[in-house]
Amino acid sequence: MVGWGSPVRTNNWPADGRWYGNMPVSIADVSGPEAEALIPRIEAAVADYRYAQYGDYRMWPGPNSNSFVAMVLRAVPELGVVLPANAVGRDYRDGFYAGLTDSRTGIEIKPVWPRGRENRWVEGIEINLLGLVAGLDLRQPGIKLPGFGRIGVGIPEALAQAR
Repeated sequence: MVGWGSPVRTNNWPADGRWYGNMPVSIADVSGPEAEALIPRIEAAVADYRYAQYGDYRMWPGPNSNSFVAMVLRAVPELGVVLPANAVGRDYRDGFYAGLTDSRTGIEIKPVWPRGRENRWVEGIEINLLGLVAGLDLRQPGIKLPGFGRIGVGIPEALAQAR
């Protein structure tokens, strides 16, 4: 998802290419028959994205590129991952939301975006204010700080491959 023209584009850039000079970070590692089963569901989620029209992209509070990836991950929970805490816009939802968290391991309440509170096993305890996340990671001990992301035991790539 990009902020110019038609916001949702597929296969325009290398899957592991740099984005604005930043190295890609793996958040999931799926291969073989499991990947073959998930690919059609990922493609369907991309096709069904509700903010795919000209003018739908908003850098903050969203929907933005992080909102897009989070929505795809929500649609395919078997991937078993969520975006990191410093992915501004990952928690974007229109209006009130109460239900399962992205990992489906806890409860999330967003009375009026952009603020809310989440208690969940995979994501930990988080407070979201204006799209910025602060919290504690309970499963892999660490803290989450706005602008820095997660600081603690284990690296994101190792956590992604250990799912």
